[in-house]
Amino acid sequence: MSILVDKDTKIIVQGLTGKTGTFHTEQALQYYGTKMVAGVHPKKGGETWTSGVDASATLPIFASVGEAKEATGADASVIYVPPAGAGAAIIEAIDAEVPFIVCITEGIPVADMVKVKAKLEKSRSRLLGPNCPGILTPEECKIGIMPGSIFKKGSVGVVSRSGTLTYEAVFQTTNAGLGQTTAVGIGGDPVKGTEFIDVLEMFLADDETQSIIMIGEIGGSAEEDAAQFLIDEARKGRKKPMAGFIAGRTAPPGRTMGHAGAVISGGKGGAEDKIAAMEAAGIKVSPSPAKLGETLLEVLKG
Repeated sequence: MSILVDKDTKIIVQGLTGKTGTFHTEQALQYYGTKMVAGVHPKKGGETWTSGVDASATLPIFASVGEAKEATGADASVIYVPPAGAGAAIIEAIDAEVPFIVCITEGIPVADMVKVKAKLEKSRSRLLGPNCPGILTPEECKIGIMPGSIFKKGSVGVVSRSGTLTYEAVFQTTNAGLGQTTAVGIGGDPVKGTEFIDVLEMFLADDETQSIIMIGEIGGSAEEDAAQFLIDEARKGRKKPMAGFIAGRTAPPGRTMGHAGAVISGGKGGAEDKIAAMEAAGIKVSPSPAKLGETLLEVLKG
């Protein structure tokens, strides 16, 4: 089983006609027939997008997300709109009541995301991102920029704030022969839609996810919050083998480490505190990203 997306997920692309949207839509269409069903552009409604890789791959373009959703029955949208317009694009998808929205865009102004967050909390939509690599369920559905070639259908759920370390966790678990159920990149921005706890809840409830890898970063309290959630769930009898890692553990205090959310301030958000919290929750913290698969195997062997 998977979480959030599967082979039946139908996806709208906001920002399809741009270079980034075109490239990653072509990649998705080639990944086990991921169902990309339409593009959206306010000035190109009625036109047709054609893949430069496969001329037989075409998608209708609609002037709005609402029109695209009504015409195709889509239940997800992926956003490749540039930063200045990405906040408005997310809000348009929320207003159209798209159940699952994935925003890949990096550099969205925090003020725009505060407006998005307020709108999101009053809606039925779920947002993944922004500034994230997306989500991939092996051999079923790819939304975003993750490289499908490193995935293998299996039993590990992966959730990460770091894009590149998401790939490392996937690569390691594939090489270890474990494979993945779903990999979720939640992104590292301070204001975002889906948090660790949301994804961990889904992985704990998924029977086919037999173990979990969680990758955090310095800055914020998301990892500590997730650790407390796992402790509370373990007391209820819900627990799965877990390995983890904290990116930026050797970074000097007060420095940003690639993500706007990776800031240490007021003595909080440091790597050692996060590692201690994760270990207290029963997560085996890997000494390096290159040993994530090996570390998880050690946990599984008991």
